[in-house]
Amino acid sequence: MSRIKNTFNRLKKKNEKALIPYVMAGDPDLATTKALILAMEKAGCDIIELGAPFSDPLADGPTIQKAALRSLGSGTSIPGVLGLVAEVRKESKIPLILMTYYNLIFKYGEERFVDDAVAAGLDGLILPDLPPEEAGTLIPAAKKAGLDTIFLLAPTSTDERIKLVSKVSQGFIYYVSLTGVTGANAGLQTSSIKDALGRIKAVSDKPVAVGFGISTPDQAAQVAHGGADGVIVGSALVKIIEENTGSPDLVSSVAGFVKALKQGVLAA
Repeated sequence: MSRIKNTFNRLKKKNEKALIPYVMAGDPDLATTKALILAMEKAGCDIIELGAPFSDPLADGPTIQKAALRSLGSGTSIPGVLGLVAEVRKESKIPLILMTYYNLIFKYGEERFVDDAVAAGLDGLILPDLPPEEAGTLIPAAKKAGLDTIFLLAPTSTDERIKLVSKVSQGFIYYVSLTGVTGANAGLQTSSIKDALGRIKAVSDKPVAVGFGISTPDQAAQVAHGGADGVIVGSALVKIIEENTGSPDLVSSVAGFVKALKQGVLAA
């Protein structure tokens, strides 16, 4: 059983929901990302999503786009991110998920990437631009190696699409809470999220984590209370990193926000 599945099972027994923060690996550098991962774990998060920078991040809004540019500017690559994961594994067993784009995996080589990712200690993979219909070689290779492939659903997903993603997604299902790109959203529609989660859970027994647009502890609490098994927060954290780059308070500022988010999720 994967670390991701174990985490959701453990939390379910305690009637708790997972907090999944996102940071861009290599923003501002890989050494800082490692410090952020360890500090976020200590602050109470349950799973961590790492971005690998790509020049055309179609699912990401301006905040994460800028983080990708900063990361690329620091020389971050897929081998570098896997090296970071291996370094983290010397000190932590927290589940780590990589979110990036398929061109990077295609260039690296699917089977080689899967083998190297698992050897480094990566637990899951999210590729927003790779739909299940086009992942016919990646899915079995990842499953054989023990790497969870996590697919996305959106407000526009049909019942047929929900069934397909439920069948192929491993670890959890990622529900995108809005039709658009990543970014903080003051007007998060929690009622529509709750309705969508009901549709998904009517045909799937897999955990569902909600991301895109969640940027405050109160919003995290609302989404967790509305039926999500996990809450993903990215742009709000990346913005803190952007505003504190070069500051000695960078890591503590991020950790403090993660702690507040976790308290929000627990309040649900």
